[in-house]
Amino acid sequence: MHRPAVARTLPLLTVVAALVSTGAAPPAATGTPAPPVKVPVAAGYGGAVASVDADASAAGIAVLRSGGNAVDAAVATAAALGVTEPYSAGIGGGGYLVFYDARSHRVHTVDGRETAPATATETLFQENGAPIPFAEGQTSGLGVGVPGTPATWRTALDAWGSRSLGSLLKPAEKLARDGFTVDSTFRAQTEANQDRFKDFPDTAKLFLPGGALPVVGSTFKNPDLAATYAELARKGTGALYRGPLAEDIVRAVRTPPVDPAATRKVRPGDLTTGDLRAYATKRQEPTRVGYRGLDVYSMAPSSSGGTTVGEALNIMERTDVSKLSEAQYLHRFIEASRISFADRGRWVGDPAAVDVPTRELLSQRFADSRACLIKPDRTLTSPLAPGDPRHPVPCATTGQAAPTTYEGENTTHLTVADRWGNVVSYTLTIESTGGSAITVPGRGFLLNNELTDFSFAPAAPGVPDPNLPGPGKRPRSSMSPTIVLDDGRPVLAVGSPGGATIITTVLQTLTGHLDRGLPLVDAIAAPRASQRNQTTTELEPGLWNSPLRAELEALGQAFRQNPEIGAATGVQRLPDGRWLAAAETSRRGGGSAMVVHPRGNP
Repeated sequence: MHRPAVARTLPLLTVVAALVSTGAAPPAATGTPAPPVKVPVAAGYGGAVASVDADASAAGIAVLRSGGNAVDAAVATAAALGVTEPYSAGIGGGGYLVFYDARSHRVHTVDGRETAPATATETLFQENGAPIPFAEGQTSGLGVGVPGTPATWRTALDAWGSRSLGSLLKPAEKLARDGFTVDSTFRAQTEANQDRFKDFPDTAKLFLPGGALPVVGSTFKNPDLAATYAELARKGTGALYRGPLAEDIVRAVRTPPVDPAATRKVRPGDLTTGDLRAYATKRQEPTRVGYRGLDVYSMAPSSSGGTTVGEALNIMERTDVSKLSEAQYLHRFIEASRISFADRGRWVGDPAAVDVPTRELLSQRFADSRACLIKPDRTLTSPLAPGDPRHPVPCATTGQAAPTTYEGENTTHLTVADRWGNVVSYTLTIESTGGSAITVPGRGFLLNNELTDFSFAPAAPGVPDPNLPGPGKRPRSSMSPTIVLDDGRPVLAVGSPGGATIITTVLQTLTGHLDRGLPLVDAIAAPRASQRNQTTTELEPGLWNSPLRAELEALGQAFRQNPEIGAATGVQRLPDGRWLAAAETSRRGGGSAMVVHPRGNP
């Protein structure tokens, strides 16, 4: 069996890693501190943080430097991302956290996914027997689920943290009060949502002051969010689930604060204070598959990330991918993705509401029965019918094919490691870029539109769909926070935003590093493909403009272009004991990788 070389040097980026600073850049001429340095890779001792944002990574590094552990740092980083990446994540959303405990050598997970109101039915997004337009679910109270992020922080800190929530929220509170520097990504995301934001006075006041877009290089402040963080610091995260803050959330959902002059149809939701009081995270066993002699852990349902990435890895396990040509590697990666998405659509939903065959989906026997569908000289046709994981038959499909339903492409991901060897891989979201576009009045944060991850109607008539809405149900997710172990010790952790493209991004990053020998930062930077049981595979420009596209088209592959897929971050344990943090080199303006001690021993 091919054994991957999982710890490699960084031939192109070692200079950057050597020069990275974990603190702020020198003060500007005006005396105002400049934002922290933003670089995509760093290596050193004492712990590491990788996120999309330098202020957020710096918040996590400060916690590690002061003696906090990886869970503490993850919460501080996530809270800061709620300030600087408010269109991707925040306390109005939810997510999934995977934690490796260095003391016990075990992996744990927290399901902090949003939930539907207790009154939700399968027809939540239907009217007169037909699904409503997606836009009417996206920008509405109807799409808002009970937020899970604050409860996720509480669950993780109670189980594994060493610092109080109040102390960990201080950096984010200060960042919201004093402001952060607007970059081109923040401005572009604001501009993309301008038409939605202007219809909600509180959202427009915060993100479009005076009706204008934020200026790149200006300082963006959010005093209402600073006050909300201060309230959570004093009262605990329970304040979001009961009391005045909970009442403010429910009021915004049930009576969306829309500009009277707006022409947009904004549907109210049916969320109640009882729904917020009833919310609970779930601590559950991770998914696990063996790959190249390593153990790959991720999220079990309600996320489909662990089962779908895991099945695809199992499909690729029997082939020595390291010896394939680049075109044949991409062909097999695309086909494994196609197959695993076909099975995801048929079988994966919230296990509290539907019977999900998680163990069978992750069995090597089932993967082998599906892998034999892949031929090196031709392409499968989508939509592909699923297999039956409980009764696998080699090269067989079962039932009727159904298309993959739409899933928004925003979210954020952070990865953290500490001096003791604990690791956190944490993906959090408010679903669409800008979520529901509804800012809770006086509170400074956007509400999610996560319920739009449900199927509005069955994906195909007569085909069972495990992802229809239901009372208290968690919508299916693609978030795939992943940790890889070798004999119980961490090798790397990785994850990404990107809706359903999260799964293919994580899969391609893992196989690029473990099979193709790319340094982690280069595996993250490599141009991406994403096949999700659709008639065409999405390609980033780096592959669209490559001769590889013609080679793959000769095999029957069909493509469409996507300018940007995912925005991954990761951490890796190097053989000499250092941690390496890696982030994007260019996507979303590049990510931020930091370590506690960049040079030498602590």
